[in-house]
Amino acid sequence: MKNSAARKTSSIRSASAKNYALINERPDGREVIKNAKLERFQNRTKVRRYWVEFTIPEFTCICPVTGFPDFATILIKYQPRDYCVELKSLKLYINQFRDRGIFHEDVSNVILDDLVKLLDPWTMEIVGDFSMRGNIKTIVRATHERKGK
Repeated sequence: MKNSAARKTSSIRSASAKNYALINERPDGREVIKNAKLERFQNRTKVRRYWVEFTIPEFTCICPVTGFPDFATILIKYQPRDYCVELKSLKLYINQFRDRGIFHEDVSNVILDDLVKLLDPWTMEIVGDFSMRGNIKTIVRATHERKGK
């Protein structure tokens, strides 16, 4: 009976050691984020227009003047035409901003430009709702509407 318990404990320890080794073998997160590219997939529901919305509540970037971090909630809202954005690639793309010096006004416009170039949607809106700084709240709204049918 005691041998059985000892074997069980031993196998749990070795399983834990294996899990620990696997954790250490993961690619470096910073490198994965730095090398990430936005990806898309085919819109499979082209029979109607519909909205896709993403809320990113923990967006961060760096103020290019002070070097201090800025925090925002980013809302991405679009009507897909031929393509939709792949979520993991969007997450990694958004995380690329965390060490980037960029003005609030540019954040929404850069995201809009990159996603419009990738997706060519019917319409798209990016809202950057930034945390208060110096007693001033900033909300930047950038929009795109596709011309033609």
